[in-house]
Amino acid sequence: MKDTITAVRGMEILDSRGNPTVRVFVELRDGTRVSASVPSGASTGENEAIELRDGDKARYLGKGVLKAVDNVNTIISPAIIGMSATEQIAIDFNMIKLDGTENKSNLGANAILGVSMAVARAAAQSVGLPLYRYLGGSGARRIPVPAMNIINGGAHADNSVDIQEFMAVPVGAPSFREGLRYIAETFHVLKKLLKSRGLATSVGDEGGFAPNLPSNEAVMDIIMEAIEKAGYTPGKDISISLDSAASSFSTDLTTSYDLAKSGAGKMQSADLIEMGTRWVEKYPIVSWEDPLAENDWAGFKKFTERVGNKIDIVGDDIFVTNTRYIARGIEEKTANSVLIKLNQIGTVSESIDAVRMCRDAGWHYFISHRSGETEDTFLADFAVAMDGGQLKTGSASRSERIAKYNRLLEIEHDLGGSALYYW
Repeated sequence: MKDTITAVRGMEILDSRGNPTVRVFVELRDGTRVSASVPSGASTGENEAIELRDGDKARYLGKGVLKAVDNVNTIISPAIIGMSATEQIAIDFNMIKLDGTENKSNLGANAILGVSMAVARAAAQSVGLPLYRYLGGSGARRIPVPAMNIINGGAHADNSVDIQEFMAVPVGAPSFREGLRYIAETFHVLKKLLKSRGLATSVGDEGGFAPNLPSNEAVMDIIMEAIEKAGYTPGKDISISLDSAASSFSTDLTTSYDLAKSGAGKMQSADLIEMGTRWVEKYPIVSWEDPLAENDWAGFKKFTERVGNKIDIVGDDIFVTNTRYIARGIEEKTANSVLIKLNQIGTVSESIDAVRMCRDAGWHYFISHRSGETEDTFLADFAVAMDGGQLKTGSASRSERIAKYNRLLEIEHDLGGSALYYW
């Protein structure tokens, strides 16, 4: 068959933080040759699939991925050469079986995902379809609403802000193209505001500004001001999305927290829930990711009970794109939305399974990048294919983020009048 896999090869490249990651090349009998590059996270859940690092301090401070690359070349490659690239599920689960561990720690999720993504891209090219159409079917035409990271804090920035991401969301725009313009303009106005007050306009890992501000709430206030000065109405044209990444400032990953960066001090779950409830009442927040730590299931549920009828409560570290944890969350009503990260679970097929579980439960799902990204645009096509309507992929700076936005502009342009856009 023309789509038979004839070669699989891995190599070590660098991600957007200058750390090694895996790139995989796949070739087919018909001459198709593609590659896919794997992202890497900084704020990670303890139950995520394991990205394999060499641990050799003499290379890249121990962060090399030559072992993962070797696993691609010597173990995975011989096992899938000869298979059809269109057999995505069979290939993915063949690799899972080869690995033999629950968290992919043997071969490495970075090795497995690189192959999984490259196989999907190769199959799409071989059959003459854009990736989003190959993965999502003939009805794939919904362009996601972007949640653009405009201020970084937490583990993504060396500043006085505890909360990891403050995002602008163009909920009132008529199209993706216009929505991107709304928030890009707001980003640039925000830069001028920060500069006029003598605050830093350097950016964090995901391209958002990383100023030292007197409190976490002060960040919200200056964002509101930027939205208005850019000529938009908060809550109508542009809303706000948050990612607390609360595990990063939890002292026990369960109920105790220390917001030391901002000087807010120690809190318990109930304190964070009260703070979050006040913010939802005061600001035009549409979604809040990881408002509590990954093992604070009770806190998550209480916060969802308080404000889940008003906003999306998004589980990231608590669910790690794993259907086992998502199923528990659905049963216990822990949240009402899930963040989907391909490298948290390690294959395209399992990521699609997680999306399907959310869809069946009536939950929202947000497709997301990682803080260590590459110029690969797989994520943009995947977001359209999954029809989720929401995407996190960073700020209006740093080319590894802009590449995803530009790909979505291309897809919207190609779809023309058939493209859909709504939250």
